[in-house]
Amino acid sequence: MNAMSGAERKQLIDEIIELQSVGEITLGMAVRRLRLEVTGFDQETFAQMCGMSTRALYQLETDKGNPTLSTVDSILRKFGLRMCIMPANGRQRTPSAVTGTPTKKGPVDKNNELPHGSPSSRSRGAKPNGLKTRRSAAGKSGKESASQGDPGNGRE
Repeated sequence: MNAMSGAERKQLIDEIIELQSVGEITLGMAVRRLRLEVTGFDQETFAQMCGMSTRALYQLETDKGNPTLSTVDSILRKFGLRMCIMPANGRQRTPSAVTGTPTKKGPVDKNNELPHGSPSSRSRGAKPNGLKTRRSAAGKSGKESASQGDPGNGRE
């Protein structure tokens, strides 16, 4: 580990999180910075610590690999972090210091609701419009027939 205080380490991790969340750096770049600047470990040592190959770590850090969610999550947890879903438009929700409930940064929404039809307002398991599929009448394999799955053929 690098010789830095807990407060310095937390500040560095927070800086990396902020840069990644606003799109200044990629996930791979964030993992690389965490590895180098927080732990000081080389790729081989860190990969071994994470239970992955050095090549897989290299590919993740250079945004060339296709790691599983579990792999990314296990790496982030070594730094006290976890994966999450966040808005792509920059409006972030942060817990309120008083109530512990999320509040929005940006325009105030008195009802704290998402617009009707937004992805998160749909019921669980609902498919977005235009992605409905039909099974072929011949089989129960779950595969669509080419003519029934094509939205341009007039059948739906």
